[in-house]
Amino acid sequence: MSQAVMPEEMNVYQNAEVRFEVAANKLGLEQGLYRFLKWPSKEITLYIPVGMDNGQLEVFTGYRVLHSNVRGPGKGGIRFAPDVSIDEVRALATWMTWKCAVVNIPFGGAKGGVICDPRKLSRGEMERLTRRYTAELVDWLGPERDIPAPDVGTGEQTMAWVMDTFAMHVGQATTAVVTGKPIELGGSRGRREATGRGVMMCCDKALAKLGMKKQGCRVVIQGFGNVGSMAADLMQNAGYKIIGLADIGGGLYNEKGFDVPKAIDWVYTQKKTLQSFPGGGTKMSARDVLFQPCDIAIPAAIENQITEKNASQVQAKILCEGANGPTTWQADTIIDSKGIFTIPDILGNAGGVTVSYFE
Repeated sequence: MSQAVMPEEMNVYQNAEVRFEVAANKLGLEQGLYRFLKWPSKEITLYIPVGMDNGQLEVFTGYRVLHSNVRGPGKGGIRFAPDVSIDEVRALATWMTWKCAVVNIPFGGAKGGVICDPRKLSRGEMERLTRRYTAELVDWLGPERDIPAPDVGTGEQTMAWVMDTFAMHVGQATTAVVTGKPIELGGSRGRREATGRGVMMCCDKALAKLGMKKQGCRVVIQGFGNVGSMAADLMQNAGYKIIGLADIGGGLYNEKGFDVPKAIDWVYTQKKTLQSFPGGGTKMSARDVLFQPCDIAIPAAIENQITEKNASQVQAKILCEGANGPTTWQADTIIDSKGIFTIPDILGNAGGVTVSYFE
């Protein structure tokens, strides 16, 4: 096994590799097993032609990576975002392997992604893109091979399109080809809020371990998508005090706390920006929300938010990683030296894949 070499700034896959190196060295992995677990089993790059609403043909770049199928078929979401890269998909697939092992479910790790901006695509364009992406992967996917799920930029409807396209190509209904699909098509009740609920359950356990009280415990959450908004809603109902919220447009901090259901309605029903939420408190960048005074900080947005340059600013007693890879390798050491109790992503956001297993 090689020694971890840490450049000044690493991308998300390099961070995943360094963490693996550290764990492998601590475990004393046999050389062959080390090599087998270090790299993805297989990966594919797709060029996806899609007819746009304006009559033009657009070609999108997509990926699917299977890191490991030793414990079972690959399991991992499909991400639609402008900044998707092959390295990001590799890292996410790798973490899915460890995540499924941590919660002891019979899946390996996989992940997919397409470089696009869902906010700029019509429903028809999203459907055509999803169906063509699926068609290109028909021989790759399947209940015994690789099972997608929703991720950033995708949801229940996307999974319904994947399932329907796969069924058309194989000639039979195959509901188990995806998870996170609508309940009407065989989805699980509770799947939508499962990851956020898992975040809350991990925080509950951390509080008990540290002898802290839940009632009035101050929480800041970066990310107001499925994971962040669900965690905020569930945690407020359970007695936590949500004092910081952030989405892609920026963050808000209010020591008096937020009315989370009203914030969810403001963003998702009224289609307003989170920063324009009435009575939202102090405006700041989405990243800065994580560094405000609080008891629990939950990064539930994207990767590499807490780095070597800003980790010293974290003021929380508990850091619960609701996103995949929100903290860089270099930041881990700083956070540990501050005595912050950390719930790593492979446990903190494992609620979603756990409920997917029952689907």
